[in-house]
Amino acid sequence: MKLELIKGDITKIKADAIVNAANSSLLGGGGVDGAIHRAGGKQILEECKEIRNRQGKCKTGEAVVTSGGNLPSKYVIHTVGPIWNDNEEKSSKLLANCYLNSLKLAESLDVKTIAFPNISTGVYRFPKELAGKIAVETIKNFQSEMIEKIIFVCFDDENEEIYKKLLEE
Repeated sequence: MKLELIKGDITKIKADAIVNAANSSLLGGGGVDGAIHRAGGKQILEECKEIRNRQGKCKTGEAVVTSGGNLPSKYVIHTVGPIWNDNEEKSSKLLANCYLNSLKLAESLDVKTIAFPNISTGVYRFPKELAGKIAVETIKNFQSEMIEKIIFVCFDDENEEIYKKLLEE
């Protein structure tokens, strides 16, 4: 798998799937979640409502999929990151599960390219250095015959610098 780093807007990335740092309601919110819902249009929200009607809220660390709506990607994989609460062990495991479950879901959809935002580092206040380390380690340890390229999409300079260092190691 090829790893790539881009600073920019995940809603403009051309990939088979992009990952949304969703909240458990799946109904949109702030940050990446709000941007994806706004750019993707009503179709994504309608599909999220169908998922909720079927299974209830999405649990932390789990992942579900919708179409890409008006986005350049075919799919949006919605995963719910942990809210940082100083329980590093538990939070770290839940964050790793976000990446792992998103990758497994992507494989089941025959996804070749997938783009990830910096999950949980915004309003959920997960420490950016630790979140980056978990993301890169989890992805590097994931074996896939299907996925060819993983793109880390950083919205800000701080995350971009963190990921640059991690990917050089």
